[in-house]
Amino acid sequence: MKEQNYLDNLVGVFGHPASENCGVVIQDAAFRDLGLTNWRFLTIDVVREDLADAIKGLKAMKMRGINCTIPHKIEVMKYIDKIAPSARLIGAVNTIINDNGVLTGENTDGQGFMIALSDAGVSPEGKHIVILGAGGAARAISVELALAGARHLTIVNIPQDMALGEGLVKILKENTQVSVDYVPWEGKYKIPAGTDILVNATSVGLYPHVDDKPNIDYDSIEKTTYVQDVVFNPAVTAFIREAGNRGLKCQSGQAMLVNQAALNITMWTGLKPDKEVMRAALEQALS
Repeated sequence: MKEQNYLDNLVGVFGHPASENCGVVIQDAAFRDLGLTNWRFLTIDVVREDLADAIKGLKAMKMRGINCTIPHKIEVMKYIDKIAPSARLIGAVNTIINDNGVLTGENTDGQGFMIALSDAGVSPEGKHIVILGAGGAARAISVELALAGARHLTIVNIPQDMALGEGLVKILKENTQVSVDYVPWEGKYKIPAGTDILVNATSVGLYPHVDDKPNIDYDSIEKTTYVQDVVFNPAVTAFIREAGNRGLKCQSGQAMLVNQAALNITMWTGLKPDKEVMRAALEQALS
């Protein structure tokens, strides 16, 4: 007799807002390409106050895992059973794996960023790097850059979240060899001379606020500076457009998104997806 199995394998993303998150496009494309016809990726809007209940629901529905995006990457650590060493060092979780009710938090943001950087032919070793923001993505990226041999990191974040910025600096100083400082983001920030890499690790420019860009002095960016955005929707943010118009080498957040999504799929399924299939699906969705 033919085996019958109509059970869906559920994964997805918790975020707020979530409607503009296009992760489902690349995840579904990868699942189809891998022949995983009963895998489903759900885009779920979860406000801060409901995060604990959402994690309980994840367990109750036996979901295989979930991504956590803005604003949950740090807060979610309170509600999971185990945290991978790298995610604990970063102080943020963007991926949860559910093994029979035991939730393990991982972080693929930084790894995805580093793969994107390498694919662009850029090495962080010995470099001076400015990172705008101090949230979950900034934490992951900063730690990975420090471990990869960056010479100096400057963390720029708004004074209202000074504790976040100073906390990130403390983590880096206590756990890596990198030279690092925190700069309160007050008014238009001037990029220091000698900056090799500039990273926008904030959500500024994310759809639907597509005309917004970080409040920095764009004239202060040197021609040799490489510019990287973490925002993936739209594909070309106002930040990246500004950098491109100035002749700067730059890359959108889509490369980082595809890389970290591929890592997530491997953690959930044990299979390695085709990133070209995922990238093509993303480009078609956002064209």
